[in-house]
Amino acid sequence: MSLKVELKPHERIIIGSCVITNTEQRARLLIDGDNIPILREKDILTPETADTPAKLIYLAVQLMYISPDGQANHGTYFNLVRDIVTAAPSTWPMIEAINTHILAGELYLALKETKKLVAYEKTLLDQAEELRRKRGVGSAA
Repeated sequence: MSLKVELKPHERIIIGSCVITNTEQRARLLIDGDNIPILREKDILTPETADTPAKLIYLAVQLMYISPDGQANHGTYFNLVRDIVTAAPSTWPMIEAINTHILAGELYLALKETKKLVAYEKTLLDQAEELRRKRGVGSAA
């Protein structure tokens, strides 16, 4: 079954190990193939944009997904997971779901699950910031 992808002007997409950049006009691609990693620009994190623990985990899973040797990033991933679960034990159910997909070789599904972890982390960080504001911590008096 083919995947239809419509790219906005100048949008990038990763297909396999190639980064493809669209020109000035919208483009429609029809991609055939099995087990080819495909990531749209909106789903790509770079080391510069992976600025939180959950985003670093997303980056590690992303590298597993697009790399020909996905296991090369397992060590990094599991170190990051240990750190986030230690700091925020409530993340464990999401980590467990990600792990299940990774172990089953379902790296795209693991990546989708990791997006939920990033959203949950944002919620936790927003709540912590709100608490700091209410307590007056960090504000100039």
